Amino acid sequence: MGGTISKLTTAVLILVVSNVMAWIQLNTQFTERFKGHWFWSSPGWMAIFGIPIGYMFFHSTRLSYEHFGFTWNIRMIGFGIGTLVFGFCSYLFLREIPTLKTIICLLLALSIILIQVTNVIGD
Repeated sequence: MGGTISKLTTAVLILVVSNVMAWIQLNTQFTERFKGHWFWSSPGWMAIFGIPIGYMFFHSTRLSYEHFGFTWNIRMIGFGIGTLVFGFCSYLFLREIPTLKTIICLLLALSIILIQVTNVIGD
């Protein structure tokens, strides 16, 4: 069972890193430091940076499928992680303070992750 949990943990860690990279790829163009800088707002940058991000999402999905035998579990976990990472990065880099509606959505995203992890532990 140790090897199986390790695959899931690795998949989740890869999801966190790839979501941070995807946020940087798509949203750095709006930060004050890089706003208007040709490199951070060019389609070429997005295309080049998209290759390792896509590979990491692919690898995370593969590890998760090896763990669960299904794609739905990592989809739900990935959705929750992506939502939380987006919220954290938007606050950290753009200083966007979440509204009450956004906080509720972040709590729902966290709930989705916890339901899936509880499902893992319960199985």
